[in-house]
Amino acid sequence: MRAALHRLAPFVPAIDLLADAPAGDPRGAAYLLAAYAAGFPPGTVFLCVIDPGVGSDRAAVVAEADGRWFVGPENGLFALVLRRAAIARAWTIAWRPPVLSASFHGRDLFAPVAARLALGAAPPGPERPATGLDRPDWPDDLGRVVYVDHYGNAITGLRAASVPADARLRVNGRTIARARTFSAVAAGTVFWYENANGLAEIAVNAGRADRMLNLAPGAEIGIEAASVMEASSNCNTGVAPPL
Repeated sequence: MRAALHRLAPFVPAIDLLADAPAGDPRGAAYLLAAYAAGFPPGTVFLCVIDPGVGSDRAAVVAEADGRWFVGPENGLFALVLRRAAIARAWTIAWRPPVLSASFHGRDLFAPVAARLALGAAPPGPERPATGLDRPDWPDDLGRVVYVDHYGNAITGLRAASVPADARLRVNGRTIARARTFSAVAAGTVFWYENANGLAEIAVNAGRADRMLNLAPGAEIGIEAASVMEASSNCNTGVAPPL
């Protein structure tokens, strides 16, 4: 894909935003994309290919959210970006290259469209309602691990601002308190915090949360309010239900 971008737009810089997003999981990646894309200026073109349906009849689309462009398959990947945007538009990609492989649309279809958008071209196809790309059954915040980074930190689909400040996260039978950052807790301590992109992230100071808690993408995350936990403890009723 980078080769196709360079061939068609050689003087436009290309940045690998997240080259190891969870394979075949557009739902989890949708929450990552919405958080990470917010740090880029309007006019940025995002080439996004998490496409378990390649070769099927799923559509190819261009979306515009608050001036940022997104190119990729219609599989929910842009649902959260568009839902959170003040201004959202979408188009179906009608253009096809002379040669289109059955299994590499990222290189053959999406990269050429992204390159042309970066050079100022219009979307190559008819406009369609942006709401048609939403997934209404997907929540605004996803209570599960969507990515584990190189250091073993587990990023969730929850925006930290949507979680009460005194709440704890629950995963795999463990209840985890919040801290501001790594240095706020002792070495070896599990905690959660608001990461640099605004998502709730589970980490261990000087350790790996994925190994300590057996975490992987897809692990379910619960939220427990501190006041409910205290009441449960005083009544000796065990773990409080998630809110």
